[in-house]
Parts: sequence; structure tokens; C-alpha cells
Amino acid sequence: MTIDNAFFRGKVCMVTGGGGSIGSEIARQLSRLGAEKIVIADIYENGAYDVKNEIGSAAAVEIVSVRDYDKMNYIMSEYLPDIIIHAAAHKHVPFMESNPEEAVKNNIKGTEITASLAEKYRADNFLLISTDKAVEPISVMGASKRICEMLVYEKSLYSPHTKFTAVRFGNVLNSNGSVIPLFKKQLESGVITVTDKDVTRYFMTAAEAAELALGALTMAEGGEIFVLDMGADVKILDVAEKIIRGAGKVPYEEVKIEFTGLRKGDKLHEKLFYDFEKCEKTRYDKILRVKGSGADNLIASVGMLYEMAAKNDRGGIRELIFKAAGKI
Repeated sequence: MTIDNAFFRGKVCMVTGGGGSIGSEIARQLSRLGAEKIVIADIYENGAYDVKNEIGSAAAVEIVSVRDYDKMNYIMSEYLPDIIIHAAAHKHVPFMESNPEEAVKNNIKGTEITASLAEKYRADNFLLISTDKAVEPISVMGASKRICEMLVYEKSLYSPHTKFTAVRFGNVLNSNGSVIPLFKKQLESGVITVTDKDVTRYFMTAAEAAELALGALTMAEGGEIFVLDMGADVKILDVAEKIIRGAGKVPYEEVKIEFTGLRKGDKLHEKLFYDFEKCEKTRYDKILRVKGSGADNLIASVGMLYEMAAKNDRGGIRELIFKAAGKI
């Protein structure tokens, strides 16, 4: 994919979660595309430190939580970014199942804060990094990201200047906490664990994920969701067997494979689109586009979720977050 670097040349770009697996690769590619300043906004300083060292003087690091309105407001007022790529989020499904208030505070509230400030300071573009788990979600994490998609879509309907857009990713190969690094570590013990023999996932590299995000920005009109055509999904069992063979060992003999069962919030198969979403081709062969969508009473539901999160009302959050995401 050849991205038009004229779109990014001389621009001030902010990447929230810029020290993470996807955010850091986006920052690197922005540097190669000629962005004048890349603001890496992240609460985790070690990842931000590494990216800053790679990019050099074009990068500025701001240690901040996206749930901190006052600090985010200060940063936005200082840099006045032209482009904001919002990658900061909690992503681990089991952790958000047991800590649903954090999915509300960080994923939903963090997105609302960042998007509202993008509009306040008249950024040209705001791009939400979403996930295939937002499609027909059965996990708290997926439901929180679906609500983020809808919040961004509703912003797009009323913003006179900023173009609000989202992209959906599948699993990113070798990202922090993904299955491939886990399997490689488990090789040492002689036992690899797979949740289910039939479970499948969509995979992409960090470079592909970053290209999707940046390519989508060049086409954004506001209100869309872009998705990379990743072809067929992949059986996780096949991935495990391939890693074992790649290490020169024999699956099931020298390295056992144990099936642990799907965890709460896990799907057997992911989907990239809702059934009601109509896919359109774009000028990039592997990028598809669908129109975003909202929900009735979304803002009221989100407000109730914030109140529940402040009280650590985990049961209430679990019940409401799926209703707000449109699951039931």
C-alpha cells in the first residue's frame, strides 16, 4: 500500500497509546511520512521512551492518562494537533471481564474525552482504533469498544470541522499479550495451551495495522469505519502446531497441546462486520469501508455507566454495557 505522504507532511499528529504495539508502529510510520511533530501520549513511560529514541527530535512524549481531562486539555492546547489517532485502551478480554469499571473509565471515558478535545481544538481528523471484538460483542472489552465506535459516529454527525472516523483491527501478530509470544514462551515448559480446537482469529501485522489506520485517514470523510480485508481467519490450533514445528519439535509428542476451554468473553469465531453493515471498496485494494451507526439513548446510557464505574458497580456495568452496545 502506498500512502500519500502529502497528507501527513508538516502536520502535528498525536497518538494516544503511542508507546503500545500499534501506537508505536503508527508513530514510526508517521515519522517516515514526514509529520512535523508526533506527540506520543501514553501513561506507560517505558514504551514511549523506546519510540522516542527511535524517532528522535520529531517525537514529543507526554505521560498522561486519557481519562485525565485537565491534563489532556492542557496537552491539546499546547500542541494543537492536526491529526489525533486514539489507540489508548485496555484490550485484554479476561481483565476487563473482572474489572469492567476500568473498561468504562479508560476505553469509553478516555475516548469521549479525547474526541471532545479534538473537536474543541479543531483538529482536522480524529481516528479511533477499534477491534473486531466490537462486532456483536460478548465481552465487556468488546462492548466498550463498540460504544466507542458509536460515540465517534455521533460526534461525526455534528462536528463542523473535525472528521471523526474509526478502524477495526483483528489480532496483531506479536503484540504485547498476543498468542504467538505466549506460545513461544510456553514452548519452554513443553506444554502449549489453546482454548478450543476450533477457535479461529483474524491476524495482521503491526505494520499492516498502522498502514490501515494511516490509509484510512487519507480517505476519511467522517462517520465511517474502515476494516482491512484480512482474508480467511486462522485456526489458533494451526498456529500452535506451526510454532512447535518451527522450533524443531513434534506436536503432541515432544510438546503437548492442552485445551483449556473458552474463557468468559471469548468467542469461537470473530466477525469483522455486523450483518446490517454494507461493505464498500475503497481506492486501496485491501481496505473496506462501512457507514458507522449510533444507538438510541446512547449518551444517557454512557452517563449511567460512568456513575456505576465511579461506584465500582460491576454487576450493573455488565448488565448495562451490553444493552448500550446494542447486544440485547
